[in-house]
Amino acid sequence: MSLTEIRTRIAKAEADAGRPAGDVTLIAVSKMQPDERVEEVLKEGQRVFGENRVQEAAGKWPMFRETYDGIELHIIGPLQTNKARQAMELAQAIHSVDRPKLASTLARLAQEIGSCPELYIQVNTGEEPQKAGILPGDADAFVAECRGLDLPVKGLMCIPPVEEEAALHFALLAKIAERNGLAGLSMGMSGDFEKAISFGATHVRVGSAIFGARD
Repeated sequence: MSLTEIRTRIAKAEADAGRPAGDVTLIAVSKMQPDERVEEVLKEGQRVFGENRVQEAAGKWPMFRETYDGIELHIIGPLQTNKARQAMELAQAIHSVDRPKLASTLARLAQEIGSCPELYIQVNTGEEPQKAGILPGDADAFVAECRGLDLPVKGLMCIPPVEEEAALHFALLAKIAERNGLAGLSMGMSGDFEKAISFGATHVRVGSAIFGARD
């Protein structure tokens, strides 16, 4: 698979869903990828990237930003409160706002720094005990809480359980977003991004299909 193929498939999925071309943002998930591979994708014109760990992102992106303009970094992995400041200084978006303590930390830092990345609330649609995220039943209250803290909540994010039909989880996330007036839907990965687009995904997170298997 190549970046060009993924872009072609995204464009087809947009068209099939009756959505305008360019409606969906491709986040190239570069976590644990060697710099050479990341640079190849940068050279092909990709500018939106996703990282799981703040520390790894900090070691990689300031350097690339010296050479390449317009890089947009999204933190898509679990975020510890003690890494929140670093995440906010590095990233243009955080997709893993998943608990009140993190929300209040981000709100305090936003006041201090004077700006805040776009935020996505992670919803644990499968209610899996080992997975981060707000439970679907608590999502409305948490969206309201974040808005009450003046946080720029753009949308919701989910990672469906591996063994379940992803469409059910995409539909659930879209429903929660709609009733809360949120436009952003960060959902869909290498194996199911076309399906996610048919349910309204605005951001798809694709790693292995672009970069190949991690070493």
